[in-house]
Amino acid sequence: MGKRIAVVGVGALGGYVGGYLAKSGEDVTLIDFWPENIEAIRKRGLELDGVTPEEKFTVTEAKTMHLTEMQELSRRKPIDIAFVSMKSYDTEWATALIKQYLAPDGYIVSLQNCLNEERIAGVVGWGKTVGMVASLISVDMYEPARIRRTVAKGGDKHTVFRVGEVHGRITKRVEELRDMVGRIDSAKTTTNLWGERWSKLCQNGMKNGVSAATGLTGTDCDRNDAIRRFAIKLGGEAVRVGQALGYHIEKIGKMEPETLAKASEGDKAALDEIESIMRPGSNVNPNPRADIQRPSMAQDIRKGRRTEIEFMNGYIAERGTYIGVPAPTHAKLTEIVKKVERLELKAAPALLGG
Repeated sequence: MGKRIAVVGVGALGGYVGGYLAKSGEDVTLIDFWPENIEAIRKRGLELDGVTPEEKFTVTEAKTMHLTEMQELSRRKPIDIAFVSMKSYDTEWATALIKQYLAPDGYIVSLQNCLNEERIAGVVGWGKTVGMVASLISVDMYEPARIRRTVAKGGDKHTVFRVGEVHGRITKRVEELRDMVGRIDSAKTTTNLWGERWSKLCQNGMKNGVSAATGLTGTDCDRNDAIRRFAIKLGGEAVRVGQALGYHIEKIGKMEPETLAKASEGDKAALDEIESIMRPGSNVNPNPRADIQRPSMAQDIRKGRRTEIEFMNGYIAERGTYIGVPAPTHAKLTEIVKKVERLELKAAPALLGG
């Protein structure tokens, strides 16, 4: 018998991964708390799109459940793999909801932006917690049941999915997960989950809140000299905090962590190198929709939703305070984005000096 898979949180990333897995023949149940989303999937299927014609298709194979229907899981075979793909602030309750339906050897996969493995382990235990980093995937749910990917698939140029155990050993289950998501895009197992996570956090910390605060697309942020320098400062602070915490930080896109840190600290050669990478047109994964694509946090602001800023830049600032390595630029950005979120400020480049 195949594994029973649940995806808790059918937003852009959860829907994209869950949809592809269902299309490939896996037994997938999509569970969401947004009623219109589930109803739209039931009515017309889950519509996925990408940058090539082959990436445009409709998924009708997946089962669906409203949050209020989850008790039906008790009448079915237990869940072997549960992907939690919720916003960070919804992690604990979503994990608690699916926990009771897990098989004895079932486990939770954190398919999320931030470092939520500890929150998940606090509910189900470390032995039932696995991490999965989705790097440079750029997916957007622009309407209920409609998801588009705005960058090319990674292929041999960039590994998108990195799957790892919290203890760093390569196990049968992470190899199984790698093979599963490898049908979607390039994938690998990693012995350095925490370093991969911190690298992704550095990347998100440089992009998400900056776009949310300014109202600009990611590309327009990189075009603006002042805003690009602000993002570099964020990246350098995040690297220094991660290093102090003992993480071996993987490359941040095409940027070496130490070079990024030096660039943020005034090293001209390092700054020139980092800026040459960040300027539009130099990305490892060409983005044909670069002029419209916004990171997830900027999408949240446009939709009037709560952001993950406390779990991203706020988390970096908090960890910096804890370890004695200040991250004032992250603290400043967190404060600005919260004010934009509360409608106390209007998103504008001037908020970050642009």
